[in-house]
Amino acid sequence: MPAIRPPRAPRLPRIGILLFDDVKMLDFAGPAEVFFEANQRSTGYEIVTISRSGEPVMTSMGIQVGVQTSVAEAGRLDTLIVPGTEKAATVFADPLLLESIAELASRSTRIAGICTGAFGLAATGLLAGKSATTHWKFTSLLAETYPEVDVQPEAIFVNDGDVFTSAGVAAGIDLALCLLELDYGPEVARSVAQLLLVYMKRSGNQSQFSAALQGPPPRTPLITVITDHISEDPSRPYTVGSLASVANVSTRHLTRVMRDEVGMSPMEYVTSMRLDLAVSFLDSGASVADAAARSGYATPVALRRSFVARFTITPSEYQRRFQSTHRGLTA
Repeated sequence: MPAIRPPRAPRLPRIGILLFDDVKMLDFAGPAEVFFEANQRSTGYEIVTISRSGEPVMTSMGIQVGVQTSVAEAGRLDTLIVPGTEKAATVFADPLLLESIAELASRSTRIAGICTGAFGLAATGLLAGKSATTHWKFTSLLAETYPEVDVQPEAIFVNDGDVFTSAGVAAGIDLALCLLELDYGPEVARSVAQLLLVYMKRSGNQSQFSAALQGPPPRTPLITVITDHISEDPSRPYTVGSLASVANVSTRHLTRVMRDEVGMSPMEYVTSMRLDLAVSFLDSGASVADAAARSGYATPVALRRSFVARFTITPSEYQRRFQSTHRGLTA
C-alpha cells in the first residue's frame, strides 16, 4: 500500500519587512507585533525581515537588528512593509535602497509605507497619481518633492488601490490592524487590538490631530495658564468670567489675547476641548448621551450640534462609520 501522506499545511500570507540603516525601530516593531499577535488568534502570517544583503542593520537608536533573508532571496510577498526614518531625504536617496524597494514591490501583492516610508515608495514611482500620507512633520516636504502624489496631510493612514501609507509611529499599528482586518476580519483585529491595549477604531480618515493641537501653541504665561486649566477638565461649567478670574484679568483682555494667540475665543476653546473629550468617549463605546454628559455638554443635542459643525456627520454616524478600521477608507 502506498504511504499516506499528511495533508500539506496551508500557505500563510507572507509579510515582508524591509530594514535598512537608520530605520526607525517603532515603525517596524509596532506593525510586526500586530502580525505576530495575529498568529495567536488566527491562521496568521509568515513574517520575514529583509535587508538588501541579508546582513544586520543599525536602527536610528543605535541598536543592531538581524534579519532573516536578503532582497534577492526573499521570494514572493503578500505584503511589503517599508518603514520610515528621521533621515528620509538622504536615506531614500540611496539608489541601492530604492532598487531594493522596487524589486520587492514587483513581487508583492500589496505595499505599505509606514511614516516616512512613503518617501521610499514615492521615489520608486509607486505613489505616482495616488493619495498618500506620512508623518505631519514631513507632509509638506513629500508634497513639494513629489507633486504627482496627492498628499493627505491630516490622515492617519490612506489606502489607494494596493498601496497603503500611514502617518508616524503609532499610526503604523493602526494601519497594521486595518490590514489584519482585511485578511482575517474584524473580530480577529479587535482581539489583537485588545491584546496590545490599543484602540481598533481609529479609521484612516480620522485626523492626526485633535482640534486643540491643530492651532498655534500659547505664547504667553497668561494663555498657557488658561489652556492648561481647561485641559485639566473640559467638562466643568466654564464661563468667560470664571476663566478670566483664574488669570485675574478682564474678560475683554482674555478674549483679545486668546484670539490673538490660539485663534479662538475662550469659550470656543472650551468647546473644542469638550468635543475632543466626547470623541474619546465615543471611541471607547460610550453612548451619545453618556459622552455628552461626561464631556460637559448640557444635552446630547448640544454635542450633536458641535459634532456636525466640525465633522459634518452626527456622533451616531461617527460611531457606525469607525466601527471598522477600513470601512470607507479607499481613496
